[in-house]
Amino acid sequence: MDNWFSPRWFGFEVLRSYDWVYPYFLYLIPFIPVLFLLRKVLHRKHKQRLAITYTPQSNTVQWLTLLRFVQPACVGLALCLILMALARPQIISERTDQYSEGIDIMLLLDISDSMTEKDLSPNRLEAAKKVARQFIKGRFQDRIGLIVFAGEAVSLCPLTTDYELLNGFLDEINAKMIPTAGTAIGSALAVAVNRMRETKGESKVAILISDGDNTSGNLGPTTAAQLANAFGVKVYTISVGRIKKAASTDSTLARALIDEGELQNIAGLGNGKYFRATDNTALESVFKQIDQLEKVKSRDVLSRDIKDFYRVYLYWAVTFLLLAIGTKSTFMANILED
Repeated sequence: MDNWFSPRWFGFEVLRSYDWVYPYFLYLIPFIPVLFLLRKVLHRKHKQRLAITYTPQSNTVQWLTLLRFVQPACVGLALCLILMALARPQIISERTDQYSEGIDIMLLLDISDSMTEKDLSPNRLEAAKKVARQFIKGRFQDRIGLIVFAGEAVSLCPLTTDYELLNGFLDEINAKMIPTAGTAIGSALAVAVNRMRETKGESKVAILISDGDNTSGNLGPTTAAQLANAFGVKVYTISVGRIKKAASTDSTLARALIDEGELQNIAGLGNGKYFRATDNTALESVFKQIDQLEKVKSRDVLSRDIKDFYRVYLYWAVTFLLLAIGTKSTFMANILED
């Protein structure tokens, strides 16, 4: 034990910090002076005395008479320290660690021209990016990836736990990143499945945000949804914008409206759920619902670091016992003993 001879081991703060495994040994310490008192009484009864009046001649002699108490004091201190060692002082540090296997989540974001419509503030795309950031901020140990799509799908960020990097990619997203016109929902979903098919996550989730029907790509959304189900990928779909009630002859209005049927079908085949968000508040509510549905199962593990310090007081006890033995047959124990 390093620096066991330091007097700090007897400080009030140090002694107060201990957890005593067998504290009942400490209750015996006050009885040690009683043992010495009984020993003295019994010793006097069996000891012959010579009645001689002794007058000390100097202060030096008075100090020398005090040396007779060194040996019993060492024994008494040694007994106290032995009892402290038997009480086994410890310092216990507890730490709670949270463990989880995490969820693999792919965010599929439509960046086609219709996502610039302003029925959400400031527009559909920026509103979706904002709630995506909030969603990422609330996750714990989940691997999250990002796919953007318009007329074709692009894997912008692979699955990662580096959420700062992920937010950086979100900041860079704009409606002009993919020049090919259209909405390739099926292709985007196929890319997401390909990214997650061999991952080891506890759960695999694809969150698809779009405002239109599948109009391009080389794979239909129905086939992609069936593929997702086969690889254990749960698909949540979110439609953003106003809902189409009837056919419109106004091309601008037709672009602003959406058809729920395609996204509902994908969610059903993908063993997920369909959500509709017609404004910013509804979109935030949708992500909160998904966040609750896909909470990772974590477990808290309590670890305890236990350090024993009984050796410190045992070493001190041995030291005082050696002093007591060393002074037992010297003048320090016998001087002027009556």
